[in-house]
Amino acid sequence: MKVLITGGAGFIGSTIASAFAERGITPVVLDSLVTGRHEFTQGKVFYQGDIGDGALVDEIFAAHPDIAVAVHCAALIVVPDSMADPQRYYQINLTRTLDLAGHLIRNGCDRMIFASTAGMYRPEPDLSVTELSALEPQNPYTRSKMMAELLLEDLCAAYGLRVVSLRYLNPIGADPLMRTGLQSSKPTHALGKMIESYELGVPFRITGVDWETRDGTAVRDYIHVWDIARAFCEAADRFDAIIPPERPDGSRGYEVINLGTGGGTTVRELVEAFRGVVGDGFRVEEAPARPGDVVGAFVDPAKAREMLDWKPEFSIEDAIRHSLEWASRRSTIDAA
Repeated sequence: MKVLITGGAGFIGSTIASAFAERGITPVVLDSLVTGRHEFTQGKVFYQGDIGDGALVDEIFAAHPDIAVAVHCAALIVVPDSMADPQRYYQINLTRTLDLAGHLIRNGCDRMIFASTAGMYRPEPDLSVTELSALEPQNPYTRSKMMAELLLEDLCAAYGLRVVSLRYLNPIGADPLMRTGLQSSKPTHALGKMIESYELGVPFRITGVDWETRDGTAVRDYIHVWDIARAFCEAADRFDAIIPPERPDGSRGYEVINLGTGGGTTVRELVEAFRGVVGDGFRVEEAPARPGDVVGAFVDPAKAREMLDWKPEFSIEDAIRHSLEWASRRSTIDAA
């Protein structure tokens, strides 16, 4: 059995590819390398190109007719960039997804697992989100993912495509075996900023300390990237049980499953976990919230437990250790 992974040279896609390979399933990676890294494809079947290139996708399926499912991870994901250049985000995340879906349908591949975001939800009063929470995306990135899901759902109804959308919030960590990790040397999330502050020996700034949360700081649902990868493997293994090929109940062939920790982590809690790994000398300072900052949300993973028999296995401390190890390794690779 083989699985096509678009964006398989990126942070999440490459980790998913390694998780499938460990289960004896051959990943076939398609990546343009615009943001992905060529070294993340080592030892894997790799095609360099755009997911909108129909001739290339046809070539892949001709060479690998035993591809059973497509995992679609190819997307742009940086929120500030999406606000600065929304046209590019809609072009890549929406139009290219439409192109790819057409190529899959033409080649007889009716199973897709879509890497999506729980950032499209409006949080409940307790800051949780479930699959039934209202959709209220706040930026072009999350809107582009929501719109991509809407078009995929329509294609499922019309053409027999089946899609499982896995929505999550804040992937951190790295492949535990250090095969892959974040491509960027300067990630913008809080843990990335903590690592940068730690390496530079300067205080980390907690921006916003008067939110209505348990300690006044924002909440994020950090989840280890390997746990995300495991969920994709479980979704592939259970795909026909989640969405049967024949659906006498008239369902549209589209299923959404959220991935998360069920509680989230505040910035102060992340700081304390970071200190637990690197020592008490790690310094912080408080600052007002920045324009555009939000209190955050966390994901209720009850449906994932039920449908995928999945729950996170790695702790925040594990993710911090793996992130630090990968940051050191990436510096060595980049300097080579």
